[in-house]
Amino acid sequence: MTVPARYAVWAPNPERVRLVVDGTEYAMTRGDDDWWATDDVVPVVGARYGFRIDDDDSVRPDPRSRYQPEGVHGPSEVVDPERFAWTDESWTGRPARGAVIYEMHVGTFTPEGTLDAAAAKLDHLVELGVEFVELLPVNAVNGEWNWGYDGVGWFAVHHPYGGPDAYDRFVDTAHALGLGVIQDVVYNHLGPSGNYLPLYGPYLLQGLGNTWGDSVNVEDPEVRRYVLDNVRMWFRDHHVDGLRLDAVHAIRDTTRPHVLQAMASETEAYAQSVGRPLSLIAESDLNDPVMFRPQEAGGYGLTGQWSDDFHHAVHVAVTGETNGYYADFAPLSALAKVLDHGFFHDGTWSSFRGKRHGRPIDRGTSPATALVVANQNHDQIGNRAAGDRLAATLDDESLVIAAALTLLGPFTPMLFMGEEFAATTPWQFFTSHPEPELGKVTAEGRIKEFAQHGWDESTVPDPQDPTTFTNSKLEWADVTSERGAAILRAYRVLVALRRTEQAFVDHRYEANAVRFDADDRWLVLTRGLLGPDAAPVHVVVHFADDAADVPVPDSSGEELYRFGSASVEDGRVHFDGRGVVVLR
Repeated sequence: MTVPARYAVWAPNPERVRLVVDGTEYAMTRGDDDWWATDDVVPVVGARYGFRIDDDDSVRPDPRSRYQPEGVHGPSEVVDPERFAWTDESWTGRPARGAVIYEMHVGTFTPEGTLDAAAAKLDHLVELGVEFVELLPVNAVNGEWNWGYDGVGWFAVHHPYGGPDAYDRFVDTAHALGLGVIQDVVYNHLGPSGNYLPLYGPYLLQGLGNTWGDSVNVEDPEVRRYVLDNVRMWFRDHHVDGLRLDAVHAIRDTTRPHVLQAMASETEAYAQSVGRPLSLIAESDLNDPVMFRPQEAGGYGLTGQWSDDFHHAVHVAVTGETNGYYADFAPLSALAKVLDHGFFHDGTWSSFRGKRHGRPIDRGTSPATALVVANQNHDQIGNRAAGDRLAATLDDESLVIAAALTLLGPFTPMLFMGEEFAATTPWQFFTSHPEPELGKVTAEGRIKEFAQHGWDESTVPDPQDPTTFTNSKLEWADVTSERGAAILRAYRVLVALRRTEQAFVDHRYEANAVRFDADDRWLVLTRGLLGPDAAPVHVVVHFADDAADVPVPDSSGEELYRFGSASVEDGRVHFDGRGVVVLR
């Protein structure tokens, strides 16, 4: 058994802390380091406990609680971190760069909405060719359902998902099937309900907030250790292979090394100790390659970061939408630049922000796979007014064009659950805040947020309405529908091409070339220019409904894949409408 030897909590704020275990109260003694502890009772697995702070008779959960079976306002439960009988001893892991990632929300992936039910569906990902499954946040949050970004129990797995035991079963099953697991974590803020950390100590920067609340005080050594210990917990106790770090641009840190660099250093050290690769992928709005630049070159040394620029460029190319932050990506040259340089905004003017934005990527020190790209993800779908997927408005050819650019491009591709079979269900923003006022504020905030996009307010569903959640669950019958089956076949072929064609393995920017015609709406992405056998592959895409002839003079004419009405002859691809052709 590896339960803690004693009950202890860091609490510099209060003058008195009392421990309550299964209804019995015990006095605690304060140490010089502001850690309170007692030897009057020993932790036992399954015991319910919490702390009474100063004169408050309420029992508050442990900031490092591993399980909240009664919710975030209830007592914590003692858990043995090594209780699980792992069977993944032969799992050696895999690098996240260049792998195919599948983003999943546990609560809406299956009708049951649990980790065990999700684990039972992992064969679907294996057949698709996925290599990593990335879970939206699973930490303890108030209410039954939520996207996960309102979490307040960073060390605990959400009870309705099955708690920590179900989480470990999920990871163990994934590893047995050859799938790595990436866990989405949130270190930039805490949720609005059930956050008792400020009662204990200076966990938050009061009044110095971001879009979602007060920033986490990572400059305090103990709070910084709290964050780094949470990083280590996922790797050590839950055997995950990577973390996706939510909105790191909202983390305030002027210390050196930056907390992100400290995360990278500790993660790499632990990876060396366990003998398998571990990854950290940031969500960053900064377009600053410092995130994934090697530490020896002055960067933070993260594995990579999400690229919104790729999403926006592809989205505009296939939909024609140019409102809000899509405006700068209207010309086809924006997509060409993204494919060629990684960032579109690399010091250029951003009309949405009203200022210059981003920095250029040093293509000599960072591979293209440091950028994780998607044509759909939880944010870009769920933050639309109606939560509509591309499949709701686009034809099959456009869906496959978006998939081909994502899967056959030079970056690390990520799919959002259901896109591979043109899911008919939306994915909307949903909450289940028990506090009526909080629910009202959340709903009003959503409507205000969409004003700048010009979206119809009447189409915005109430996040608190239970049907907003249930409507967002995948309908697995879509897999066998005529459309769903056709799109799924296309995705499987594209994933297989990515694995089997040598041209798609070289992830140096200079191994690629992009040509396009803005008037005729076609683009050719050539991969594998630096291959030892000089056998490049061309991804030829036509975005318009009318006919077009696309010159590909350096092609042998060997067709590897086609979707849409097209033919290949004499170094040209003739399209009768939208479509994609892959040629050697």
